Amino acid sequence: MTAEPKTLIDGLVFPEGPRWHDGRLYFSDMHDHRVVAVDESGASETIVEVPRCPSGLGWLPDGRMLVVSMEDRRLLRLERDGRLTEVADLSALASFHCNDMVVDREGRAYVGNFGFDLHGGAALEKTNLILVEPNGRARVVAEDLGFPNGTVITPDGRTLIVGESFGGCLTAFDVAGDGSLSNRRVWAKLGGGSVPDGICLDAEGAIWVASPTNNRCIRVREGGEVADEIPLPDRNAYACMLGGADRRTLFLCTAKGAHPTDWIALRSGRIETVRASAAGAGLP
Repeated sequence: MTAEPKTLIDGLVFPEGPRWHDGRLYFSDMHDHRVVAVDESGASETIVEVPRCPSGLGWLPDGRMLVVSMEDRRLLRLERDGRLTEVADLSALASFHCNDMVVDREGRAYVGNFGFDLHGGAALEKTNLILVEPNGRARVVAEDLGFPNGTVITPDGRTLIVGESFGGCLTAFDVAGDGSLSNRRVWAKLGGGSVPDGICLDAEGAIWVASPTNNRCIRVREGGEVADEIPLPDRNAYACMLGGADRRTLFLCTAKGAHPTDWIALRSGRIETVRASAAGAGLP
């Protein structure tokens, strides 16, 4: 793509987990400990503060928002009176910080986790994907994943695709009626130094992948063909989301630096936008 991304909002610490919902983009300014919503004009507001770092976002069928609280490994629900309540404590299932999440149409949340102390220099360890029912029951539905991160569900609800950041691939599963996952396969192996972070699906069946390691966001087809690319030479892309009135605005979460202390000091985080060739599809 030749279009240069435009800045919608800047001065953020570290934007992540973008979701288009009810005419606005919601995202977690993770290391500023808050969930923010911004409209297409750039007007923003803080929705809720999450002291232990918010990450993945989603919504229940009744409209209440779910928020991953990373550091204490909990799934929280934003009540209508503004209180955050606990849906599930995932510390017995997640071996380190929880991160991204996708919520299906029944309100079931698929939550990933680091698996190891990434920023503390620990050795890579594989980990799992956790399913949380709306009533708070939680169980592991996939194992042996290399840092499960951005996750999407196809429009028919039958396929879940997760980015394995340290597997360098997008991994697909069949989704059963009870939310269980099976038939694991590689949907796309990424080359060129690309590492999947946040992802989103479009109406042509391609997936936009934010790749912070090589300063770009790429559009990938099943099998690994790169159909489009947005270079970001002086900053990293950490997540992306298709939204806007026609779902053809690609929102990018970008920042400079590679460590939480850099993000906090620089406040270089931005939400940027570019027009996409195909509209968003599926979930989130």
